[in-house]
Amino acid sequence: MHKPIFTLLVTTGLVANVYALDLGKALEGVVKEKIQETTGAKTEPNNQESTGNQAEVTTAQPAQPQINWKSPSREEEVAIGRDVTGSLLGAAPLVKDNGLQQYVNKVGRWVANQSERPDLPWKFGVIESSDLNAFAAPGGYVLITKGLYQTFHNEAQLAGVLGHEIAHVVKKHHLKVMQKQALLDMGAGLLGDKFGDNKLSKKAISTGAEISARNLDKSAEYEADRMGMILAYRAGYDVYGLPEVLQNMAQISKNDDSVALLFKTHPHPDERLAQLGESAGTQLDKLKPGKTLENRLYPLR
Repeated sequence: MHKPIFTLLVTTGLVANVYALDLGKALEGVVKEKIQETTGAKTEPNNQESTGNQAEVTTAQPAQPQINWKSPSREEEVAIGRDVTGSLLGAAPLVKDNGLQQYVNKVGRWVANQSERPDLPWKFGVIESSDLNAFAAPGGYVLITKGLYQTFHNEAQLAGVLGHEIAHVVKKHHLKVMQKQALLDMGAGLLGDKFGDNKLSKKAISTGAEISARNLDKSAEYEADRMGMILAYRAGYDVYGLPEVLQNMAQISKNDDSVALLFKTHPHPDERLAQLGESAGTQLDKLKPGKTLENRLYPLR
């Protein structure tokens, strides 16, 4: 039985049959650009798409980008997200399975195309971790853990979780927290008055990685739940994919190591389902069923 979820500004006209879609060639994997120290500055990025699934991170510390923290441009947002993602991948590398990474990118990019920011260079990856969790960074970077992926029973559940993380990026939840902290540091004179100071950027990137791996406030999580379901439904998926994942998580003991971080940094799944239920009423009963696509879920080796 599905729990009633939320009032959404979704119409059946937004639904597409995912069987009939040409998802196009998705970017494969989440790749941290290789940094080479020549004159102490960052080299030009490699324009070739990666065909591998492993991040390239050097031991040398790259020069931090000059960022206008009062109003970051799209390019600056992407640069921030790339560095934040590099920090996350330093703690947990990508799963060495090209097929898996390509598949998750295809699903993720299709769901992201339903958002208000389809033009971002969206990149998705599955990382080596038994925890049940997912992360987003500014500019279109999304990571989910192998442990979480292994709980999925169909593609709609994957799409729902990716939709939640995509919503964080679209609404700039992490970026806004980073901006606020950076501006507070500037105002306090912690790192000097120079706008775009490298030290300020370095500290902000570190803060961004912690925010992505730790927590946002409850209102941001609830908003991402609602919007994530909208995006997955627009993409043609069953609207209950994300709630099913939350229901499965709710049945796991809070003492289980796999959910310890998730339960510490997010509202409990029962709370999230309750919030969705309060918003939904009986609205979901009016929606046509979407696709679940059990047979398309990529099997882990």
